[in-house]
Amino acid sequence: MTNVIEVSEVIAGYVPEVDILNGCNLSVGSGEFVGIIGPNGAGKSTLLKAVLGLVNIRSGTVRLNGEEITGKRPYELVARGVGYVPQTRNVFTTLSVKENLEMGCFIKPSLIEERLEYVVSLFSQLGGRLNQRAGSLSGGERQMVAMGRALMLNPTALLLDEPSAGLSPALQDEVFIQCRSINESGVAILMVEQNARRCLQVVGRGYVLDQGTNAYTGTGRELLADPKVIQLYLGTLSRSTGG
Repeated sequence: MTNVIEVSEVIAGYVPEVDILNGCNLSVGSGEFVGIIGPNGAGKSTLLKAVLGLVNIRSGTVRLNGEEITGKRPYELVARGVGYVPQTRNVFTTLSVKENLEMGCFIKPSLIEERLEYVVSLFSQLGGRLNQRAGSLSGGERQMVAMGRALMLNPTALLLDEPSAGLSPALQDEVFIQCRSINESGVAILMVEQNARRCLQVVGRGYVLDQGTNAYTGTGRELLADPKVIQLYLGTLSRSTGG
């Protein structure tokens, strides 16, 4: 399997001499759905931001489809087929739903009509709300808009930072079902998720991050059944709210 994303021995942080990531390794194969779980402060969101060039990488490498992209600007990676959905402030609240989605195609406006049709077919609830201001939507609907915008450029890889955060259990399930649909369409997904058990139930493979490095890795089922993972992480993570 060809790796769409490959992270090798990455050390990174936000301020000088304070490392959040301490030698992280990770890979996402073509068409894979990979999850990252771990306690608060483990570096999960930082790892996503390192892939996207939002964090200073002090050493190590990040590759996209075999080509090194370490330190590349986010807009360069978006143009190369990487979509990103941040955890918070992920919609333009004063713009309409349609305008939010169109913003996802600012690099290739010729794709707007085609991709808008695809996104609305995926998130049918948005179809009747295209002219509604995004700031007036529910949390679940905003998440759909944010994910839809990231899909407008037809990415090969999608980075999701805690897509279920702040949502009711029913809406969380809906978001995970939509993630699976996106993945089944051929998009590789790397997802950081606070709901550890649910994450491991839906992904193909998972990584447990702790103190900025890999603690465990395996298929979702293997990690769910691993006594050490259950004892050290799943009990705590079921009550955790971020990281």
